[in-house]
Amino acid sequence: MDKRRHMGKDKDGVIFPVAPNLSEMSDGYLEFINDIKEKIKKQRMTIVLNANSSMICLYWNIGKAILEKQEKEGWGAKVIDRMAQDLKDAFPDMSGFSPRNIKYMRKFAECWSDFEFVQQVVAQIPWRTNRMILDKLDSKESRVWYAYKTIENGWSSKVLELQIESGLMERTGKSTNNFSVALPPLESDMANQIFKDPYLFDFLGTDIPRREAEVEQQLIEHIQKFLLELGQGFAFVGRQVHLEVGGQDFYMDLLFYHLKLRCYVVIELKACDFEPGFVSQLNMYQNAVNDIMCHPDDKPTIGLLLVKGKNKTVVEYSLAGYQNPIGVAEWKNQMVSALPEELKSSLPSIEEIEKELE
Repeated sequence: MDKRRHMGKDKDGVIFPVAPNLSEMSDGYLEFINDIKEKIKKQRMTIVLNANSSMICLYWNIGKAILEKQEKEGWGAKVIDRMAQDLKDAFPDMSGFSPRNIKYMRKFAECWSDFEFVQQVVAQIPWRTNRMILDKLDSKESRVWYAYKTIENGWSSKVLELQIESGLMERTGKSTNNFSVALPPLESDMANQIFKDPYLFDFLGTDIPRREAEVEQQLIEHIQKFLLELGQGFAFVGRQVHLEVGGQDFYMDLLFYHLKLRCYVVIELKACDFEPGFVSQLNMYQNAVNDIMCHPDDKPTIGLLLVKGKNKTVVEYSLAGYQNPIGVAEWKNQMVSALPEELKSSLPSIEEIEKELE
C-alpha cells in the first residue's frame, strides 16, 4: 500500500493534503473542508481587527458545521484529526487548529446553540476562559451565570477558576438580611446580589483567629484578596474608623464605600456565633455614618455583620423592625472545597486585578 501523502489544490490554488484511503475522503468531505477554508479566508482580516470576538465567532461556525455534518453524514471522530491537518497545511500562519482545539469548537457550538448569545456575550470572553467554562461547569444555568460575571468583573481565567471552585454562584444572594423592607425594590435586588454567604477567607490560614482584632489585621494585610472575595465595587475606606457619638468614642471595624450602590458599607467582624445584640451596635454605627459622613447624594449605609456561625431564624427575628439595611453572613477561613495547590499560589495581585478590569 502506498502510504505517501498526495497533494491537491482547491479552486483558489490553496494546497491541501489528500489521503485517499481515509473513509472521510469523499466528495462531501472535500466540499465541506473547502467551505471551512472560505469561512476562514473571509474572516481573517476581521480577526486581525477584532481578534477575540471574531475568532470565537469563527470557532463557533466551525463547530456548528462539524455538528451538522456529523449528524447528516454520520462522520466519526476521525474527521477532526483530518480537518486539523488540512487546516494547518492550508493556513500555516494561523494557530488554533489542533485536534484538541477543534474538539473544543464542536463542544462550544453544542453548548451555545444561540449564535446571537455567542456574539453578544461569550464572544467577549477570551477563548481560554471559554474553554474553562466548558470544562468546569456542567449546566447551562451555571455557564450563563459565570459568563456574565466574567464580563462584569473582568476576571482572568485564573480568577474565574477560583470563583468556580469556591462555589460563588451558590453563595451569592444567600445572606440573611432585611434588604427587601429597608431598601426600594431595585436597590434591594442589587444589594442582595452583591452580598453573599458564607465569605471565604482561605488566605487567613488554617489557624482560627480567636479575637476580632486578629481577623481585622489579617484581612488588612491581605487587602487585595479580601477585596476580591467581597466582589467588584468595594473601595476600602479604613479600619477602626472613629465615631464620636454623644461625647463617647466608638470604632467601626471596617468601612467601605460601594461604587455601584453609591453608599457606605460598615462591616463588623465577630470571631463567635451570632448574638442579637450585635445588630443593635451595627445599626447605631449606620445611623452615625448616615448623619456624620454621608453626602446628600449617598444612599443609606448598609451594614454587614460577619460571624462564625448563625441560626437563621434568630437572625431574622433580630433584624425585624430595623429600618437600616443589614445583612448577616458567616465567614470561614477555609474553602468549602479544596483548591489546586498551583491555584492557591497564584492568586492575583491588585495590579493584575486592575489590568483585568481595564
